[in-house]
Amino acid sequence: MTTLDTPAPSTSRRKSAFQRCISHPSTIIGGSIVVFFVLVAIFAPLLAPFDPNLSDWLSIRQAPSALHWFGTDDLGRDILSRVIFGARASLMAGVISVAIAIAIGVPLGLVAGYFGGVLDMVISRLTDALLACPFLVLAIALAAFLGPSLENAMIAIGISAMPIFVRLTRGQVLTVKTEDYITAVRALGVRNRNIIVSHVLPNVLAPIVVQGTITMATAVLAEASLAFLGLGQRPPAPSWGSMLDVARQFLSQAPWMAVWPGLAIVVIVLGFNLLGDGLNDALDPQQDS
Repeated sequence: MTTLDTPAPSTSRRKSAFQRCISHPSTIIGGSIVVFFVLVAIFAPLLAPFDPNLSDWLSIRQAPSALHWFGTDDLGRDILSRVIFGARASLMAGVISVAIAIAIGVPLGLVAGYFGGVLDMVISRLTDALLACPFLVLAIALAAFLGPSLENAMIAIGISAMPIFVRLTRGQVLTVKTEDYITAVRALGVRNRNIIVSHVLPNVLAPIVVQGTITMATAVLAEASLAFLGLGQRPPAPSWGSMLDVARQFLSQAPWMAVWPGLAIVVIVLGFNLLGDGLNDALDPQQDS
């Protein structure tokens, strides 16, 4: 006999996963870092002490001081302001490019894994062909083909990351579709589309969320690499990668020009990786056993 106070098993599992998320050190540290940079990007106009594109020809390559905490660059622009505004490009690249990869890769993986046959073979072979090319090389090739801009860089990164989600989703679906509850739903005459959306997709979302978080770190690095090569955010708009490209010419005279954007990239990538590691532990089904 059941009581009204007894929660449903699925609700208990969700609550348990949430509790592990907020109690896991990696999730707390990584989430705090990511939230910090998100707030910096949102409130950049309020936080930046100077216009990030304002040149001061009397303050070229000045060392960090009370006026310019991070120093100035080769055009006299305040580096702190440019690092703050540069967070927008990196976070947009991380979120939007991963959203593109998920929007394309997950449906293809669902179709390939659920239906199998020729459709699975075609999708899998195309995925293998894309995975055979190194991620960054493919992103550079696509960005060069599309043209240098932040928008094209995000598209290039998203398409390059898409095969990861196709393969991950397909593998998860192959496991889920053999479960007894899927067989029972099929026996009831439920259409395949409804089975995929209502029963298969919710049970493969956890690893997709974890992979998406980790891929955001890769996307941030890829955006910085593309900007460094002149294929991302176009000057004078601030971007951590383009700031490093300029800074490499003045490493001996003004090393602070490279330190701060480089440190920002390292910290945000660390944050996404820690968050993904924490989510992986919290959402691991074996934790519920």
